[in-house]
Amino acid sequence: MIVDCHTHVWEHPAHICDQFIEDAKAVAGEGYKNITVDLDKHWEAMHGVDRAIVLGFRARHVGVLVPNEYVAAYVRRHPEKLVGFCSVDPHDADAVEQLDHAVKNLGLRGLKLGPIYQNMHPSDWRFQRVLRRAEELEIPILIHQGTTFCSNVTLEVADPVLLQPIALEFPRLRMVIAHLGHPWIDDTLVLIRKHRNLYSDISALHYRPWQFYNALVTAMEYGVLDRLLFGSDYPFTTPAATIEALRNINRITEGTGLPRLPMAKMEELMQRDTLRLLGVDG
Repeated sequence: MIVDCHTHVWEHPAHICDQFIEDAKAVAGEGYKNITVDLDKHWEAMHGVDRAIVLGFRARHVGVLVPNEYVAAYVRRHPEKLVGFCSVDPHDADAVEQLDHAVKNLGLRGLKLGPIYQNMHPSDWRFQRVLRRAEELEIPILIHQGTTFCSNVTLEVADPVLLQPIALEFPRLRMVIAHLGHPWIDDTLVLIRKHRNLYSDISALHYRPWQFYNALVTAMEYGVLDRLLFGSDYPFTTPAATIEALRNINRITEGTGLPRLPMAKMEELMQRDTLRLLGVDG
């Protein structure tokens, strides 16, 4: 079973602001593709996988405010395939109450956070209270702990190593570090090796082929390929494109002495039982 653990849904301008799109365009240049999501096109893109996690996101600092109700309503249209994750902005005084509502009343199964987008250090007590409640609710977190294209953010809160105290403080909290924590990929790999409640996804990396290849080779050498989860980061790319990149990962080694990644391991990564690992398969 192929599970895409990292897909977004949002509309412009209702959920994402002009600046967010302008920043994405500035980084992508001529390669920019429209990141506004049409739900029918999202559903069509998910035909290439067996299940998919749909992420809400609330980060007022960068102008992204996707209602949890919007995510829940879409997931209810396709409950046989889609699993919804909510989001809360830790700056909100009622962030914990919002989380309770999303899980208990809307039926969402996990939580999306992103310190760099939400302009908050992971050690901040407001961030910690949300983590504590997620652990109590026994829901997993997908956390963007890495860089981003947004221009008004600080990299000081983005290093994956900042998650180590959280992993120690909340040992029952299952966390997925998005995008292998790029560019701090090596730090992410040793972190998930050290803490068995941490995983990472490979989303949004394949269009940097050299980085993608090196990341997976390093994961193999550290013995943590089994800690990596398949994800696309739709709409920035698609599950089909990510699958194709994994199945052609060794093309970069042709005519060289570079190590090759076993195709059996790449298939295992794609077929990972992600929902069971995260406790959302029931």
